[in-house]
Amino acid sequence: MNDPKSLWHPVATSIDLPRHHIFHGQLLGREVAVWRADDDFVNVWENRCLHRGVRLSIGTNDGNELTCRYHGWRYANRSAGCTYIPAHPADAPARTICNRTFPAVERYGLVWSGEDPVGEPPLVPMLDDGTPFTLRSLPVNASAEIVLAQLRDHRFQPVGALDGDHAAMAVTELGDFALALTATGANYHSTAVFFVQPVDSDRSVIRAVLTDTPADSEQIAVLRHHATRLGQLVALAETAATDQPAPEPMVATIDQVSLALSVMPERETNRSAPLRVQVARKWETAHDIMAFELVSTGNPLPTFQPGAHIDVHLPNGLVRQYSITNGPGDTACYRIGVKLEAESTGGSQALHDTVNEGDVLAISEPRNNFPLRRDALRTVFIAGGIGVTPMLAMTQALQPMGLAFELHYFAQAEEHLAFDEIRSTLGDYVTVHLGLSPGETSAELTRVLQGYDHANQAYICGPGPMLEAARTIAAEAGWPDQAVHFEYFKNTTEIDDSSSFEIALARSAVTLQVPSGTTILEVLRDHGVAMPSSCEQGACGTCVVPVIEGDIDHQDVHLKQTERDAGDQIMTCVSRATSDRLVLDI
Repeated sequence: MNDPKSLWHPVATSIDLPRHHIFHGQLLGREVAVWRADDDFVNVWENRCLHRGVRLSIGTNDGNELTCRYHGWRYANRSAGCTYIPAHPADAPARTICNRTFPAVERYGLVWSGEDPVGEPPLVPMLDDGTPFTLRSLPVNASAEIVLAQLRDHRFQPVGALDGDHAAMAVTELGDFALALTATGANYHSTAVFFVQPVDSDRSVIRAVLTDTPADSEQIAVLRHHATRLGQLVALAETAATDQPAPEPMVATIDQVSLALSVMPERETNRSAPLRVQVARKWETAHDIMAFELVSTGNPLPTFQPGAHIDVHLPNGLVRQYSITNGPGDTACYRIGVKLEAESTGGSQALHDTVNEGDVLAISEPRNNFPLRRDALRTVFIAGGIGVTPMLAMTQALQPMGLAFELHYFAQAEEHLAFDEIRSTLGDYVTVHLGLSPGETSAELTRVLQGYDHANQAYICGPGPMLEAARTIAAEAGWPDQAVHFEYFKNTTEIDDSSSFEIALARSAVTLQVPSGTTILEVLRDHGVAMPSSCEQGACGTCVVPVIEGDIDHQDVHLKQTERDAGDQIMTCVSRATSDRLVLDI
């Protein structure tokens, strides 16, 4: 007999996986969580949360993610990567936080998996040639070997002649843990294929499939007949097992959970592009807005938290940032929207005119400077134009959770509304505001942002003037800085880089000069200090550095006023010093 760990085994039936259910499976001494996502992908995972080891099978399946019932950690469809940690609601989890997955294939109404299976699940010609009908699965407190021995003497009546006990039985061996029994009576014959799933050294599950589906009027009687006969076999097998010494239990190899998994990841140290994606689809989603569906050319795409963006490295050498519009757990691709800017410097123009379906692009791993909290009782989303893209991912995260939210979408006209296929699923959650003047927009923002409550959160993304108006209106309505989150398209501030000053790197014991016309970020890089960055115009927050001492000339649009007033962080790509010296915590 082959090593059971190298074989495919049926760990569940297809009917065990209704929508939004998690099946508790067992195989070779380990527990697995088996569940079907809304995209019909079947997942087989180690049945434990990586935080405290609680069974995921007692959690919730929203169709895209599994949520642990204990502390609410969430894991993405397909990859099993952690997407959300409630204790760190504004941080993206480390990409190393990923549960163990096992391969899964549906065949003959069964879900096949294995610890380290070789090849493909078994092919059974008699099932391929028929119309398989899955029988009820039965657990047995006996080893697979004992169950197989009992099955060789098993008897049942063929469909159409269930009464009596006179059918002739023929046994066909189908390899390890499987055999077929054919019952032949007067004018009738039926074949059932039996797969014995080893759960442990002393436990197994019988999974049986008829080669042909009975007529609707016969199915209940057939199921009852086989359940009765297999129940008798179970009793015989368990009796036989008691006459043998208890075998040694199977011990599954389970990796220990590292404490490092709960530590938030270090930020990217440069604008690297380690991922390669292919443009699987390109389409016009609104006037002057192209949508792109990007699929991996190799390993699965990393998980991400709603609000995340990717750096896209373009054929003309430029790098641009675009928000991912996918909902949580949807990592089969990344979808982005790109607006053709009237004054494009080559970024949006290249994607609209040069990049086509089938092209391969280099992108960064997802970054998130605009993370969504999932603990607000009411969330207000305000989007202007293409600023709707991060909101689409956020709303798709909140909708399955039943949390209250509203999306206010401002645009010049109907033809400028992007991603209608996603908006349509949101229904009454979306309010569209078309063709408003600046004064009318301010009035509407005032109405939307009135009535702040401590359990509210607001997310605003759009053109600079709209965001500045919203920032002022929110403050006047009593929204604290920590409850209002902004993402700017770009920094429209006129940067004054005429000053010169000194920076001291406290951790490195290095002092450097920042001359006029040069940014802190450039000086750091020129002296071998690896620094993260993305937009490099003071809008995204990637290059922020803690400040220990000195006065800051804030020229970014990312930091909130309370953060500026604290004077303990600086955006190194645009901001400078008003004092002669800044001491940085690097």
